[in-house]
Amino acid sequence: MTEIFSRLRFRTKINLGITLIVAFTSLIIAIFVIRMSSDALIEQSRKRGEVLAGNLALRAENPLLSVDLLNLGSMVNELKKADDEIVYAFIMDDQNRVLANTFSDGFPVQLKDANQSENNKISIVTINTGKKRIFDFAAPIFLNDKKLGTVRVGLSRGGIQAVVQNLIFAIFALTGAVLLLAVLISTQFARHLTFRLGSLQKHAEDIVTTHLGPSLRKEENKNEKFTDRFKRAITHPLKGDEIQELSNTFDAMGMSLACHIEDLQITEADLTRQKELLKTIINVSPDFVSLLGPQLTYLAVNRTYAKHLGHTEDEIIGLTDEELYPSETASTRMEEARMILKTGKTVNKETREPETDEHPARWFHTIRVPVHGQNNNIIGVLSTSREITELKGYQAQLIQSQKMESIGKLAGGVAHEINTPLGIILGYAQLLQEDLNPDEQISKDIEIIEKQARVCRKIVADLLGFSRQNESEKITMCFNNSILEVVQLVSHTFKLEQVEISTELDDRFPIIHGDPEKLKQVWLNLLSNALEAIDEKGRIHISTQLDTETMTITAVFADTGHGVEPKNINAIFDPFYSTKPVGKGTGLGLSVSFGIIKDHGGTIKAVSPLPRSLRRTLELPENAGPGTMFEVTLPLDDLSEEEPA
Repeated sequence: MTEIFSRLRFRTKINLGITLIVAFTSLIIAIFVIRMSSDALIEQSRKRGEVLAGNLALRAENPLLSVDLLNLGSMVNELKKADDEIVYAFIMDDQNRVLANTFSDGFPVQLKDANQSENNKISIVTINTGKKRIFDFAAPIFLNDKKLGTVRVGLSRGGIQAVVQNLIFAIFALTGAVLLLAVLISTQFARHLTFRLGSLQKHAEDIVTTHLGPSLRKEENKNEKFTDRFKRAITHPLKGDEIQELSNTFDAMGMSLACHIEDLQITEADLTRQKELLKTIINVSPDFVSLLGPQLTYLAVNRTYAKHLGHTEDEIIGLTDEELYPSETASTRMEEARMILKTGKTVNKETREPETDEHPARWFHTIRVPVHGQNNNIIGVLSTSREITELKGYQAQLIQSQKMESIGKLAGGVAHEINTPLGIILGYAQLLQEDLNPDEQISKDIEIIEKQARVCRKIVADLLGFSRQNESEKITMCFNNSILEVVQLVSHTFKLEQVEISTELDDRFPIIHGDPEKLKQVWLNLLSNALEAIDEKGRIHISTQLDTETMTITAVFADTGHGVEPKNINAIFDPFYSTKPVGKGTGLGLSVSFGIIKDHGGTIKAVSPLPRSLRRTLELPENAGPGTMFEVTLPLDDLSEEEPA
């Protein structure tokens, strides 16, 4: 019932309510009016009955004393004929014997005892005959306090009921007319009221759909600011009743909403612009930038960090380290984040990422700081990580250079001190050989001493060269010619070892400022190492390339030998490092070459195995060794700038 009522239109509810109110009020009034009218008619009928019975009793005194039955009969018949509502009338003596009555079909005996008067008062009872109800009036007849008899008069209630029914019909007819009039008036009132409410609903719909009220969408208001219209609506509202005031309030609310929405749109555009700017700044950073929330979930990451993890930025948002890193790494990172959220301490450390199939081992410098909210409470952790693998390499090279410099100084000092005694030993050995017969055993022993002394002197010379104790004599020289002279020197020997030497030299003949003899020593060391790396037959390719932009000349020595293991590639330039058997090498050749190139302001590096591009260029067979490539880069002499490019 409640649901059905709630579905009714408001206009129907108003009509129904007014109709029920009028009908209920009319019903209450009708009941009271009918009740009061009925009581008044009954009372009037009772009084009339008492008057009729009393008058008949006074008139019946004399005929009753004289026992004039004829007169008594005439009196009761006249009384019945005088009023249609009188049903019967009869007179009894003091012995309750009926002396006169108006019944033509026989007197009902039981009627005598239906009503008994007491003293000198008129007794009234209501008798129900089954067909109708009758007021019975019993009036005693007294003479000097002696009761002579009783007069009984029956007055019908049918007339009273007819009057009451007519009255009820009139009241209900009047109520129906009033109710109909009320329905018509309420319908017009509800229509007027709901029309205003419909206008308010239309205003609300306009506010929802267009953010503007009807007045705001007028053409003449297009160029007016919302704030001005809002002020005018507040200060000069349209006059009217409460609904008009409500409509004005709706319009003011719509304009207020429009002003707020306009401000929000400006703020949203500003925030969006700032967000895009911040996102652009973070994304262009080469560092790994991320922000963790209090639940240790990622709130934001930059593009570089997402690419490093192999995901997109949107995929990482909402995840934890447990879902992105291996368990051990994730546990460490999450423990650090919890510590920062709890204590606010900053984490500054260097971490090493293990080597994978796709990437070598990498180093990162990580800084993790707490992010504070408006109440100075910690609401997140901001992490920035920068790859420092190259810096670590430079640090290692610096340490290696310092170590080699220290070793070079030590070796140079020792060699300088040993060089003089070796010269004396060699000189005395040669003098003794001149005084002895070459066939004697002592001469052969001295020859061995001289030979080993020369070996030691060669080692001392290499040590002095490594430590640059010997001064270089740099002159203007042709870079290509320096290499070709060494190739011509060793070509015959290498051919005997079935090792082919091919050259691809830059035909612009670059000029450098260097020591030709020491550079030849470098080329000779590189070719000797290549020959020893080739087990049977193989190939050595030498190429030079002039770079006029960087003003450098680069020489590449590539061989098809057994190569160098990657873990030893950075140790081959260390002094006394050698993979050759004992007695086959001192391990100073590459270290001396490193010192000579460094003395010329250049660089030397080794790569093993050969790059695929170089193998394809040289058209090496598939069964060729992995090979090693030495790349020497020297700065050009100033004269080279005048060479044609």
